[in-house]
Amino acid sequence: MTNIDNYSIIEDENHEKILHDLRVIHKYILAEEAQSAERLDQVHANFRESARNLVHYLSLRRHDLRPLQLSLARLGLSSLGRAESHVLATVNAVLEILHRLTGSPILVDKTNTGVIDFATGERLLAEHTEALLGTATPGRNVRIMVTMPSEAADDYRLVRDLMQAGMDCMRINCAHDDLAAWARMIEHLRRAEQELARPCRLVMDLAGPKLRTGPLEPGPAVIKIRPRRDVCGVVIAPALVWLTPDHAPHRSPTPAAACLPVPAAWLARLRSGERVKFTDARGSRRILVVVDVGQGGCWLTATKTAYVIPGTILRHERELNKREGRVGELPATKNAIILQRGDPLILTRNLEPGRPASRDGAGQILTPAVIGCSIPEVFDFISAGESIWFDDGKIGGIIEAVQSEQALVRITQTRLRGEKLRAEKGINFPDSNLRLPALTAEDLENLPFVAQHADVVELSFANCSADLKSLQENMARLGGPQPAIVLKIETRRGFENLPDMLLTAMASPCCGVMIARGDLAVESGFERLAEVQEEILWICEAAHVPVIWATQVLETLAKEGIPSRAEITDAAMADRAECVMLNKGPHVLDAVAVLDDILRRMQAHQAKKRPTMRKLQLAHAAV
Repeated sequence: MTNIDNYSIIEDENHEKILHDLRVIHKYILAEEAQSAERLDQVHANFRESARNLVHYLSLRRHDLRPLQLSLARLGLSSLGRAESHVLATVNAVLEILHRLTGSPILVDKTNTGVIDFATGERLLAEHTEALLGTATPGRNVRIMVTMPSEAADDYRLVRDLMQAGMDCMRINCAHDDLAAWARMIEHLRRAEQELARPCRLVMDLAGPKLRTGPLEPGPAVIKIRPRRDVCGVVIAPALVWLTPDHAPHRSPTPAAACLPVPAAWLARLRSGERVKFTDARGSRRILVVVDVGQGGCWLTATKTAYVIPGTILRHERELNKREGRVGELPATKNAIILQRGDPLILTRNLEPGRPASRDGAGQILTPAVIGCSIPEVFDFISAGESIWFDDGKIGGIIEAVQSEQALVRITQTRLRGEKLRAEKGINFPDSNLRLPALTAEDLENLPFVAQHADVVELSFANCSADLKSLQENMARLGGPQPAIVLKIETRRGFENLPDMLLTAMASPCCGVMIARGDLAVESGFERLAEVQEEILWICEAAHVPVIWATQVLETLAKEGIPSRAEITDAAMADRAECVMLNKGPHVLDAVAVLDDILRRMQAHQAKKRPTMRKLQLAHAAV
């Protein structure tokens, strides 16, 4: 077979040479289809044509087509750059034109009934999308999925308002809450569907083997009282402190900078306007002013920063009588390990509470910091020299040594001032071949509930076809209607095995893919994420499989109420997927409204990889 990768362009555009190389591609595509016949016979009838097109696309992309593309473009022909959904039809069309240009006999076999034409490719993707994600909202082809916060279990109005704002799919993350909470969320969804007279798909995400850091020893029991200051350090609002009886504490009626338990008899003598003096944990003298005495406690204000620990003596003066009260038990603070570049870190197989490093008077490390790993089995698959990342890529390191019960890590990536590593933060081993099953014992325990209620089940950390087959087999054993499966691509292995997993998923009548960009960015490298997510979009379009664009979409808007410029552009780029997922946040309703507007606008400009040319107002500007 001729190697088309070595094709060279000549100035006069040798039509015969171009025609020859395209014929080679055509034969190669058909040969690959013939070799894949047995695998193609295993897919569901809904995906039979799509699976063939996927094989065609994979065979097309095994070559470097750039020189040939340039030659075709110079002739004003299709450069094959938008052939994803109808590969063979595109190649056939270009071949036919080249035959006419060269006067050669047309050899393309038009009797091949398996050739998907241009319209059919788009139709199949639209049908598969509707089967998985439901009917599109009028005026917007891309669906919006929203992950439910815990509050959705007890707040019907939140669920209804999200649907009213444009939510098409409600996602429940099974890594959080429990079956009872999920049941209440689902009840709210069904009620909202009836009230608004529109359907909404229920998507449930199996947690999978998420690697996380273990617990840390509790930090000191100390509360920091800090007033609000302007940029010059001037106090613009004092800190509010709530004092409450230590034997029967009451929650503060409104948010407080500190809630301190004190003896009830001492507290009962406080009056508005009085001052309470104390020496804080640093030896600084501080004053609190009583501003209101209410039921269950009293309010005081502080205009200077103070650190309060259990046993701190509070004194207030009335005339000549000095009275004292001691602060009672305070909750321990959440501990954190501060890591700098070059620091050692011991990762342990067990989940005994970890601790920060111990240092001498000069700040030199005496004993390295220690933290556990939530899945001890990973120690069977990691090796020295491999990379490790913590907390969504905020902290990076290299494994220097692996022993039976622990691994020594050397930190190589943090911010210049260092980074805090806390409990329950994600761990990634992008270089390691972690042969962990995608379904955990907890997933299997939750699966009957998920299969009973969900329209779609998301398989987290799908790495190979065996993971998918395991889920298919376990759901089949449960009987009853089977929810559709979405493959979450969030590891390097999952990305590399995507074509094989797609053909396995196509054995079911309905399936999809989620680009889980959080872990995927860490696993593939942040600098490669844009390239990786593009490749996933192309492969899935060739398979006519809908894609969900997920993780950190309008995240700043959802959490803080104002979007960044970069995430507005990211949301616009998401229009090339069939669904966009938003994560929870106090401003998620605003995020749904903004995303809905962006997707409606982009729909007039972009369809997958193809820009569309609506009437451009800027073209009317005077020149």
